[in-house]
Amino acid sequence: MKKTFLLLMIFFAAFSVKAQQKDPTTMNDVYEFVKKCGHYFIATTEGNQPRVRPFGTVVIYENRLYIQTSKQKRIAQELKKNPKIEICALNLTENTWVRIEATAVADERKVAKQFVLDKYPELKSMYSADDDKTLILYLKDATAYFSSFSGDTKIVKF
Repeated sequence: MKKTFLLLMIFFAAFSVKAQQKDPTTMNDVYEFVKKCGHYFIATTEGNQPRVRPFGTVVIYENRLYIQTSKQKRIAQELKKNPKIEICALNLTENTWVRIEATAVADERKVAKQFVLDKYPELKSMYSADDDKTLILYLKDATAYFSSFSGDTKIVKF
């Protein structure tokens, strides 16, 4: 009897936690997930060779998801040739991840650069909104795939 009661309590507790977790449905959900992970990986291509590297910047500006890098890095040249990217962020504590496929579009406006740098002030020692090094990109035609080892994949388009 005690075992049955204990198992029922565990089941209801797990069900209650699952019921409180909101399924991702918007770009903001994608942003919140990636931001919570802290770091993510971006895949690009160079010719026929895939390239993957870690990133940490992500912001929402003017209802678009933005990332930041340097025009002096190889990724900038890769994106000029092929702006298609895939991002992967992993939440180890919840065993969940998101993959985002998108087209990276450069935004050269000073106001956009400044917005991103204001959200990441530690970058201001390396970049400024006025320099020719800062590369701000927003994700266009994006599809995010939220996955886990124990559940269905949820898809968010933005």
